[in-house]
Amino acid sequence: MSSLPRRVKSQAKALTSEELPSFLNSSSESEEEEEEWKPKTKIAKKRCLPKKNEAKIKKAAVPQPAGAKKTVKKVAIKEELDVSLPIAPVEDNRMQLLKPKEEDVGTKPKSLNQKPEVPKKVEINSFQGKNKKSLGSDEKPSTSVPVVGNQVKHEECEEAFAFDEPPSKKMKLNACPEGKPVKNLGRNKIKEEFEMNWDIVQTLSDITNVEPWVCANLINLFQEENTIPFIARYRKELINNLEADALREMQQTLEELRTVAKKTHTTIQKLKKEGKLSGCLMESLLNCRTLEELDHVSAPYKTGSKGTKAQRARQLGLEPAALSLLQNPVELNLFSYIRPNTKGLANIQEVETGVQHILADIFAKDKDTLDFIRKLCQQRYISIQSTLAKVSSKSGNEKDINKFQLYHEFSCSIKNIQHHQILAINRGENLKILTVKVNIPDGVKNEFCWWCVNERWRPKQFLKPEFMRILRNSVEDAYKRLIHPLLCREFRSKLTSDAEKESVMMFGRNLRQLLLTSPVRGRTLMGVDPGYKHGCKLAIISPTSQILHTDVVYLHSGQGFHEAEKIKKLLLQYSCSTVVIGNGTACRETEAYFADLIMKKYFAPLDVVYCIVSEAGASIYSVSPEASKEMPDLDPNLRSAVSIARRVQDPLAELVKIEPKHIGVGMYQHDVSQTLLKATLDSVVEECVSFVGVDINICSEILLRHIAGLNANRAKNIIEWREKNGPFINREQLKEVKGLGPKSFQQCAGFIRFNQEYIKTFCSNKKTELGSRALLTKAGALGKKKSKPRPCAWRQPNPLDQTCIHPESYNLAVRFLSLIGGNANDIGKSDMQQKVNAVIEREGLEGTAKRLNTTVHTLQLIIDGLTQPEGYDIRTDFDKPDFKRSIVCFEDLSVGAVLTGKVENATQFGVFVDIGVGRAGLIPARNITEAKLSKVKKRRSLGLGPGERVEVKVLNVDIPRLRITLDLIRVL
Repeated sequence: MSSLPRRVKSQAKALTSEELPSFLNSSSESEEEEEEWKPKTKIAKKRCLPKKNEAKIKKAAVPQPAGAKKTVKKVAIKEELDVSLPIAPVEDNRMQLLKPKEEDVGTKPKSLNQKPEVPKKVEINSFQGKNKKSLGSDEKPSTSVPVVGNQVKHEECEEAFAFDEPPSKKMKLNACPEGKPVKNLGRNKIKEEFEMNWDIVQTLSDITNVEPWVCANLINLFQEENTIPFIARYRKELINNLEADALREMQQTLEELRTVAKKTHTTIQKLKKEGKLSGCLMESLLNCRTLEELDHVSAPYKTGSKGTKAQRARQLGLEPAALSLLQNPVELNLFSYIRPNTKGLANIQEVETGVQHILADIFAKDKDTLDFIRKLCQQRYISIQSTLAKVSSKSGNEKDINKFQLYHEFSCSIKNIQHHQILAINRGENLKILTVKVNIPDGVKNEFCWWCVNERWRPKQFLKPEFMRILRNSVEDAYKRLIHPLLCREFRSKLTSDAEKESVMMFGRNLRQLLLTSPVRGRTLMGVDPGYKHGCKLAIISPTSQILHTDVVYLHSGQGFHEAEKIKKLLLQYSCSTVVIGNGTACRETEAYFADLIMKKYFAPLDVVYCIVSEAGASIYSVSPEASKEMPDLDPNLRSAVSIARRVQDPLAELVKIEPKHIGVGMYQHDVSQTLLKATLDSVVEECVSFVGVDINICSEILLRHIAGLNANRAKNIIEWREKNGPFINREQLKEVKGLGPKSFQQCAGFIRFNQEYIKTFCSNKKTELGSRALLTKAGALGKKKSKPRPCAWRQPNPLDQTCIHPESYNLAVRFLSLIGGNANDIGKSDMQQKVNAVIEREGLEGTAKRLNTTVHTLQLIIDGLTQPEGYDIRTDFDKPDFKRSIVCFEDLSVGAVLTGKVENATQFGVFVDIGVGRAGLIPARNITEAKLSKVKKRRSLGLGPGERVEVKVLNVDIPRLRITLDLIRVL
């Protein structure tokens, strides 16, 4: 193939630079050695990603615009070039997903372990047109045809290449609001700032148990500053439909790997500057994958350290003797190293000890040796044990000691121990109440020592008995003094790290459930912040969250009857029949007060009901700058009552004002990494706010901050633009906001909503105003020429702006509407649903996607956006607060009683349920089975979350300890 055909300009191109699949030009490599601590569930054998030292395809000259015949260079590539996976072009120019087969679009990719048979050494004709620029300087062109012999097969479509197209700009979104063109994501070479001996894609895949191609796509998506909500909703095909939780976990793991790489290179530079860096040490450092490994390798070389025993022996010149014992023991004479006047060399015993220390250090730093002992430990029973510390048993606080009663004599396998048990043990150890140790059986030591002496470190020549004794002592010393402590640190570190991550993820799941509690709209609410001495603070808010009245009543100081008249008058005056009581101090007494009045029908003719809501964080919010700005004339105590009422009316809008960690639905939240906790919870809040969506013309600045792609400054600029120019008419106007660039627009546009009725009314009034102004101008009544009206006044509303469809898919949505014969003004109506169903039933989802040249995920998103009713809220599928009229006392509970309640908090050992007795009951984790959970709701995990209503049976009531054990019957 001496030249390639020129592209016919009149025909549409079939494959652009951003559609080039990345893994098609990746060469295969042998699988890496099995690493320790693999995930429990194994996935199918993955195709490995290329290493950094593979041959790169050289750049070809940029073709001339004149269209002269191209000359192509032949470039040798590595063995087993894998180019067998085809990819379908997509018309809407979106990022492409690496697929096993073309017909698998929208389905879960199959295992990537099939590899084509190819010649050992082949050459391909490299092609790089002007579109090379869009690939980035470090990327390579790819092809999608199998290699045969010494040439590449001709493409079936000769118009598949863009010769005369101008190079694609990186992103200038004046013409491309969706962020096109986007870089080819599946590229095989992920260039990291700090290079290591391990490939970051394959390592991330091994740790998270996610396919390598998904990891590669995700790394690039994060590098391009895409947010998790945007990726989870609009890039499903690139991430194999992973959920936000999984994306968050992978992002954290990626950051940890990059932290290790960065710290490794910092250590290398420091050691190099100090003159301590050797080739062997550098190789060991670049092999480190965790901070524990890095610390183990670099600890002896830290500045200020007096050095290890091995270092001091090396300084005495004993390293040649140690190496000679392993490689050439026949010529070794330890007596020649004796220096009577030198400490450490005074006699043969000191010389032998020095050699032993050097050998132990060599053994403990050897990668193969460490891999063997780790693999051996995986096959044996390793346990973690906690006992009551001797010091605490004599002088400790008895109350604190009793809290850890379960762990005074505790032992469990490290494979079976629960995350909450690890956190409890760690807390007890930090308080010096518990002593914790890891037990590794003696059989591990015996087998390890035999393997070292007889296999790994077996001398190349015959050893004298005295040298064999030194070798055995060295191995035992290495295990006892260096390797065993390292293993214990690694086990404890991994257990703690996993437990902290699970605790943070549990907090995130609980927070999501709480934020997505279904709002109670259309009701006037009375919020009550209970109290004794300072009274109960009342706030009545309208269905639109406006403050109607605030007051203070003293229900628990002998004035109950007098205050009841005031409360009744307020409820009748504002037609309020719902009372929201905070669960803080005096909550139980306040609840009993209202329940008694309701049972006596005191508020007739109103049918009053009440609910208990968590007031966690309300006090902190009431004295915050945001609260002062929102309610400047209100006392902080009354602000908390307003917040309590609004938490029922619109939980999401109110709870985002509070720092997530103060909401109090976590477990051991003060014992985990606060940086990780804050990042995760902020991400969950962003996810919830984005997925629910906000009306750009009525939402608060605080709510806008949490939309994907926005921050405090951008939210403030949006509010200022709205106040200056009036309401936004469509999503395109967001580009006029100061500081809202192309990337920010791409991330946030899909989560911004527009009330179409309000927009149409505004536009109609604006046109009337402009029309009358034009008549006056024509008649000369204005006297002078007026300036042109702002361009935004002429903008037309777009019905698609009320949907979850991203602007980058508007053209595709219009084509789909044309296909089904629908009208954009019928979005959310029954006619639209019928037309969509008719087409899908006739052609199928995959067939329709293929016809429109898009992916199933994108098409499904468009269908959802077109068929969901106007004002659709994903929170309607979640539970509402549990309203009640009566109360049950703790003493009234009996074993076997069946009650309904609401989940307050979920932990790894069980779920706490509010059953209305002032004390939450616990459903142990063992009593929560899949059969008891609702089949209707889509669950992220096998568990319950805050806000869910459940039916439970009382199993045990421990009155002295105020503990209630429950059994789950069903989820309501």
